[in-house]
Amino acid sequence: MVLMAAVVISIAGPVAAQTSPGPVVDADWLARNMGDAQLLLLHADMRRAPYDEGHIPGARFLDLNRFVWDGDPAWGTEMRSSEEVGGALRTLGLHDGVEHVVVYGSNPLFASRAFMTMEVMGLEGRVHVLDGGQTGWIDSGRELSTQEPVSAGGGTLTLSVANDVLVSADWINERLEDDEVALVDARPDDEYTGADGGMGGMANPGHVPGAHQMYWEELIESRESPYLLERSELAALFEGAGVSEGDTVVAYCMVGWRASYTYLAARLLGYETRFYDGSWRDWGTRDDLPVATGAEPGGTR
Repeated sequence: MVLMAAVVISIAGPVAAQTSPGPVVDADWLARNMGDAQLLLLHADMRRAPYDEGHIPGARFLDLNRFVWDGDPAWGTEMRSSEEVGGALRTLGLHDGVEHVVVYGSNPLFASRAFMTMEVMGLEGRVHVLDGGQTGWIDSGRELSTQEPVSAGGGTLTLSVANDVLVSADWINERLEDDEVALVDARPDDEYTGADGGMGGMANPGHVPGAHQMYWEELIESRESPYLLERSELAALFEGAGVSEGDTVVAYCMVGWRASYTYLAARLLGYETRFYDGSWRDWGTRDDLPVATGAEPGGTR
């Protein structure tokens, strides 16, 4: 299927094995490689103002509104079509000759959501998140710029969309008793237990039966210092969230922002990972699906 003359999109099976340097890079790696013509650096945000105020030199502005929309039915931040996302990537300068796409944002969730989306588009092994984001760059003693790079060059972009990353409510419901599918809920206590009343009365309260809670902010040092924890610490958190070796991790939250960070961390640890884009905005508004409340996972897992 051809999106435009220079963008070819196809549907692929399971994504290929992860290759170096992995899903996450640090500021030193970026500094060593950012002069490479085969690297594309993206500043992801929902608004352009933070980019204009100062960004990492050479970064292009990724408007996440071109990756997400309100959804149908109103899921909140459902991923746009592969044609739309592919077109956005092409205009940013991505083409077949680009080996590495590094994405960052002032909010770590902006980067993780972009990372997940680009893996869906078949860029596994080519897309990476900058650890610490713009904060990490500044902390390393490097400066920002207000200069926008010259217009992106041409080139053919071939994308093989991975058909096994995004999963639906029905896909999950069919696997609630599968011991090798680990559901991880990235929401805070009140949303997970149902104490919030189910999105303030907009949905059924609670969580997917069998899902363990692991609030996404547990994966980073803090909002002010948004660095991923050490791998051993991350592995312990996932183990505590009911994930065993060989499991497939399925991440969800309310509308798919917070779960994208769970997705990133799970990919960093090497888990086979799936993403439930509809999340609780979808599951919690369907009366044909089971719901668990309280602090325990419930269900059979």
